[in-house]
Amino acid sequence: MRDNNSGRVAAQFFKFNAVGLINTAIDFTLFTLLLFAGVGSLGAQAISYAAGTTNSYILNKKITFADKVSAQGRQNIFNLRQFIRFAALNLSVLALSLTLLFVLNSVVGLPPLISKLLVTAVTVIVNFIGSRKWVFGKQAYFNEKMEA
Repeated sequence: MRDNNSGRVAAQFFKFNAVGLINTAIDFTLFTLLLFAGVGSLGAQAISYAAGTTNSYILNKKITFADKVSAQGRQNIFNLRQFIRFAALNLSVLALSLTLLFVLNSVVGLPPLISKLLVTAVTVIVNFIGSRKWVFGKQAYFNEKMEA
C-alpha cells in the first residue's frame, strides 16, 4: 500500500525541481544575454540570479506548496516569515555564487559560462536543502504555528 504522505512529498520534489529548471533557464538566459550586452560576469550574475529567485518564490509558493491552506480554507498567498527566510537563504546562496564565480573565473581562469555551470551545480544543492529544511519544511511550518 502506498503512503499518501510520501506520494505528496514526491510530487512536491518533482514540482520543486521543475520550478528549479525554469528558474535555471531564466537565470542562464538572462546571464548570457547580459554578457553579450557587455555587462560584467558579476553584475550579470546578480541580475540573472535575482530574476530566477523572484520566479522561484512565486512558482514554489503557488505550485510546489499550493496544498497548504489557511484555517479559513484558502491558500495563504504571502507569508512574511516564510518570505524573510526565503530571501535570507537566497541572499546567502547569491553570496556563495558570486564568490565561487569570481574564484572560478578570475582566479582559476575558467570561462564565464563554464564557471556559471559549476556554480549552479553547487548552489542548486545548497538551495534545495535550505528550502526543504528551513523555508518550506515541516519544522518551519511548525515554528510558525507555535508563534501564532
